[in-house]
Amino acid sequence: MSVSLRRLLETSTFRLALIYLASFGISALALLGFLYYATAGFMARQTEETIQAEIAGLYEQYRAEGLARLREVIALRGAAQPHRSSIYLLIDPLGQRVAGNLDRWPEVGPGPDGWLTFAIEVSPDGERVEQRRARAASFLLRDGFRLLVGREVEDRLQIEAQIRRTLGWGLALTLLLGLAGGFVMSRGMLGRVDAINRTTRRIMAGDLSQRIALKGSRDEFDQLAANLNAMLDQIERLLGGMRQVTDNIAHDLRTPLNRLRSRIEVALLQEPGRAETRALLEATLADAQAMIATFNALLDIARAEAGSERGGFESIDLVALSRDLADLYRPVAENKQLTFEYHAVPKLAMRANRHLLAQALANLLDNAIKYTPPGGRVRLQVERGANGPVIAVADTGPGIPETDRERVLQRFVRLDATRSTPGNGLGLSLVDAVAKLHGAELMLTDNRPGLKVSLAFRAFQEERAQKAAA
Repeated sequence: MSVSLRRLLETSTFRLALIYLASFGISALALLGFLYYATAGFMARQTEETIQAEIAGLYEQYRAEGLARLREVIALRGAAQPHRSSIYLLIDPLGQRVAGNLDRWPEVGPGPDGWLTFAIEVSPDGERVEQRRARAASFLLRDGFRLLVGREVEDRLQIEAQIRRTLGWGLALTLLLGLAGGFVMSRGMLGRVDAINRTTRRIMAGDLSQRIALKGSRDEFDQLAANLNAMLDQIERLLGGMRQVTDNIAHDLRTPLNRLRSRIEVALLQEPGRAETRALLEATLADAQAMIATFNALLDIARAEAGSERGGFESIDLVALSRDLADLYRPVAENKQLTFEYHAVPKLAMRANRHLLAQALANLLDNAIKYTPPGGRVRLQVERGANGPVIAVADTGPGIPETDRERVLQRFVRLDATRSTPGNGLGLSLVDAVAKLHGAELMLTDNRPGLKVSLAFRAFQEERAQKAAA
C-alpha cells in the first residue's frame, strides 16, 4: 500500500465516510429486506388464496352434487390446464388416479404450514420437458377419496430470486459508490488540509507573509482559512508593533540612561556635599522616576490587555471619581492659564476598576493640559449617553489628524517625530487598553478646534452597578 493511499485511509474524513456508509448500508439492508419479504409474502399469499378459493369452490360442488360431479368438474378443469399452471388430482382409497391433470400423488409430505411443495414436469411446447415447482393443498373426502389442488409457482419463485439478486446488486453498488465517494471526499479534504499544512510550515519557517488560499466556496474550510488568515494578520501586526515598541523603548531609554551614567561619573569626580553634586543627583532621580513611570505604564497596559484586572471591578460613583480628578487638575490648568470646565449629571454609577479608570482619565486630562496653549480651554464631561455612561475630555489644542488617530493608540507612538517633547507615548495606549477591559468604545473626534476623547460604556454596566448599590 502506497504512502498516499495509507494517508487517505487514515483520514478522519474517510473514517467518517465509512461510519456513514455502514449506517446507511444497514438502513438500506433493513429497508430492502422489508421490501423483499413484503413483496414475496404478498405473492405467496396471493397464490395460496387462489388455491383456497378453488378448493372452496370444488368443495361446494362436492357437497351439493356428490363425488361424480366433483370428478366431472376436475376433469374439465384439468383439461383446460394442459401445461399445469393449475394442478388438480382426485385419487381413490387405493391411490389410483380418478381425475385431474397430475399423473400421481406427490411423494412429499406437507410442510409445517400444511402445504405441499413438490416438482412437476411441464412441456410448454409439447416437446421439451421442464422441471418446475408447484405448491398445493390436500384434504380427505368421504369414502377414502383424496383431493389435491395447487398451482405451478416456478415463475413466482424466479421473480423472487430475481428480486433478491437485484437487491443484492443494488446494495453492493451502493456500498461501492459509497466507498468511491469516501475516497473522493477524503482526497479533496486531504488536499485542503495539506494546503493549510504547507502554508503553516512556511509560516513556522519564518515567512509571516504567507496566507492560506481560499477556494471561494464559503464552506467551513474557507471560513477556517479566513479566520486563520485574520489571526496571522493580527500576529503580524503584533510582531510589527513589538518591533516598533522595542525600537521606541531603546530610543527613549537610551538618552536618560546615558544622562544617568554621565551625571553619576561627574558626581563621583566632585567633592561630596557641593550643591552641584546635589543638583546632579536630583536630576538623576528625576530621570530614574521617569523610567520607572514608563515601565509602570507598560505594566498597567499589559494587565489591562490580559484582563487580569477584572477581579478588581467594583461599583463606583462616576460623578465622585470625575469630581476628584477635576479638583486635582483644575489648579494645574489654571497655572498654565487655561480655562477648566467640569460638568457631570447626578447619580451615575457603573462597575469598573477604579484605579485603572482613574489612571486613564488622568492621562487624558494630562494630555489635554499639556498640548493646549495658554488661553485655551479644557473640559471634563460625564453624562448619560444613548447606551450607557459617557466620559469625555475635550481641549482646544492642536488636535490629532484623522489619519493618525488609530496610530496614536499604539505604544510609544508620538506625533513629535523628534521625540523631544515630554512623555513616553503610552498615555493613549493605556486609555485604549482600559476601554477594552471595560467593554467601552474609545472615540477620538475633532473638537473644532482641538481634540475630544470619549469613553462610551455599555448600559448593562451601569444597571448592574445600580442593582448592587440598591
